[in-house]
Amino acid sequence: MASEARDHPAEQLPPRLAAHLDAYSEHLRLERDRSEHTVRAYLSDARSLLAHLVATAPEDGIEDLDLRVLRSWLSAQAAAGVARSTLARRTAAARTFTAWLARTRRITRDPGTRLASPKSHRTLPAVLRQEQAEDAMRAAESGAAQMDPVAVRDRLVVEMLYATGIRVGELCGLDLDDVDRDRRVLRVLGKGNKERSVPFGGPAADALDAWLRAGRPHLVRAESGPALLLGKRGRRLDQRQARSVVHEVLEAVPGAPSLAPHGLRHSAATHLLEGGADLRVVQELLGHTSLATTQLYTHVSVARLRAVHDQAHPRA
Repeated sequence: MASEARDHPAEQLPPRLAAHLDAYSEHLRLERDRSEHTVRAYLSDARSLLAHLVATAPEDGIEDLDLRVLRSWLSAQAAAGVARSTLARRTAAARTFTAWLARTRRITRDPGTRLASPKSHRTLPAVLRQEQAEDAMRAAESGAAQMDPVAVRDRLVVEMLYATGIRVGELCGLDLDDVDRDRRVLRVLGKGNKERSVPFGGPAADALDAWLRAGRPHLVRAESGPALLLGKRGRRLDQRQARSVVHEVLEAVPGAPSLAPHGLRHSAATHLLEGGADLRVVQELLGHTSLATTQLYTHVSVARLRAVHDQAHPRA
C-alpha cells in the first residue's frame, strides 16, 4: 500500500521485513476494522520490534523473531527509561503481532505466548473538584455570552465532555442525527465500533441549543457535511482543537489542574460515583469493556476522602 508506506515508513526496513509490515497493516484495517489511531500504534510497535531485529542481527528474517528478540527489544526500551505502563502496552502489541505472524504461517511458532508482561504501576488520574468543574463551565458560558460562534462552540465542547464523560474522539465524531434533543441522549460510536446511548443534562442542552441556533450556522460550509462540531473553516472539529479548548477554559479556573479532555472524562466519572451512581451504570456510560477499568474511579474517590480527612481531622 503506497499510502501506508508514507504513514508508516516500512521502506526503512529491509524489503523482506517491510512486506510483512504492509500485510499486517492491511490485516488491521480491513480484517480487524481497527481505528486509525489503533492501527498507527500497532504498526509503530511492530516496526520498532522489526527494527530491533535488524539492529541486533542484520541478516535475520521474520522466521528468526523469537522470545530472545522480544525480550531484548523490551529490555532496550526499559534501559532507555520507557515507563512500565508503556512497556506493558507494547508487550500486548507485540503479542498481537506475533500471533498474526504465526496464524498466517510466517513463523512456525508464536513466541509472544511466552512473553511476560511487566506490571504497570497504576496511577490515579488527576480530576477537578466539583466546584472547579462548575467554575470551568461558568467560564465557558461567560466566554460565549457575546455569541461569537467559536466561543459558543467551545462552551458546548466542555459542557458535553463533562456532562457525558465521552472521549474526545467520540465527541468530535458526532453527527447531527446522533443527538436526540428531546430525550437529551447522544448516540455514541465507541471503541470497537460499539454503539451506546449517553444522556446529558440541562446545561449541556442549553449549550447545544445555542450552538445550533447561533454558532454552527455561521461556520457551516458545503464541506461541513453532517458533523455536529465544526472548526473555523467549516470542517469537522479536530481532536487537537478540542484539546486546546479544554486547556484554555481550565486556565481560567484558579487552582485547577491542567487537564486534557480525558481529564473531564475522569472528573465526570468520579463525580458520578461521589454522587451515588452505581458502578455498573458508570461503566455503561463510559463505554468500558471491563468493570475493573471503571473501578479505578472508586479509588480516586477514596483518595480524595483520605486527603480531606488528613487535612481536616484533628487526629488524622
